[in-house]
Amino acid sequence: MSMSSAKPKRETQSFASVAPTSAQSRSSKSPRQGRVQANGIEFAFLELGTGPLALCLHGFPDTARTWRYLLPELAEAGYRAVAPFMRGYAPSGLSKDRSYGLNDLAGDAVALHETLGGDEQAVLIGHDWGAETTYEAALLAPTRWSTLVTLAVPPAALDDHLFADYDQLKRFFYLFFFRTETAEVVVSKDEMLFLERLWSDWSPGYDATEDLASVRESLTERDHLAAALAYYRSESEQQGPYLTVPQPTLYLHGARDGCIDVAHVSGCETYLGAGSRVVLVQEAGHFLHLERPDFVNEHVINWVTSATPISSTVLDPGD
Repeated sequence: MSMSSAKPKRETQSFASVAPTSAQSRSSKSPRQGRVQANGIEFAFLELGTGPLALCLHGFPDTARTWRYLLPELAEAGYRAVAPFMRGYAPSGLSKDRSYGLNDLAGDAVALHETLGGDEQAVLIGHDWGAETTYEAALLAPTRWSTLVTLAVPPAALDDHLFADYDQLKRFFYLFFFRTETAEVVVSKDEMLFLERLWSDWSPGYDATEDLASVRESLTERDHLAAALAYYRSESEQQGPYLTVPQPTLYLHGARDGCIDVAHVSGCETYLGAGSRVVLVQEAGHFLHLERPDFVNEHVINWVTSATPISSTVLDPGD
């Protein structure tokens, strides 16, 4: 599908003056639904807008609907915003050979860029597993992405630090549990209460009712739940030392993230491309783009429409 080759114009609106409910009101614009074959998988996706591709990748336990506040903003900023359901997440298809490794996910992003008609102006945005996929896809095909936005999961270069901390290891219990044979049974019990508890732990105080309904719909069939858990069972195929992504990257992390303690993302910018920026978001947890959509959208839109990103760490003063 052809896309406009024009560079999106820099946004001049003062987002600080937008009413607190602006993102929610914009989300009432229903995205188009589509399907496409890429990298051997039939992907279902949501999309809004026309222009250069903005590919938005969700994480676990989540779905493409997690981007309901950001898609309209990207569309208004001049992008074709596309949010696929990741491989294995219904209504997207399953991997025929049960491949759910990070290289497979990165290959999906690159194949979607190709199939959807992306060019060198495309931007890649990812949360949680989507963030990990973003880093890998940026290295796999660096000329396809002009800039990156990642949320809630820092670069893998920090893994040694994360896994050396006792309290953080307790937060990571699910990583080890999902590799056990009983994981599917436990997670599927009581209408996926396990996943509800994860959302509650990771984003304290956030009402995830709408999000959990989407997750249950996506993973209710055993094969799809097994696919989502297989992400954690697939060994990383990355070899050798961590490579820094070449693209300038905006990284956002919630100050109350119950999954990865914000204390452990200090120095994150060291492992991001030149001209990157780190934003710590107050009063938000792991699903920060849903908890404080206006604040997160402001930074994302300003970032992807900016011609001259500046390297820095930003501390959100909160409301």
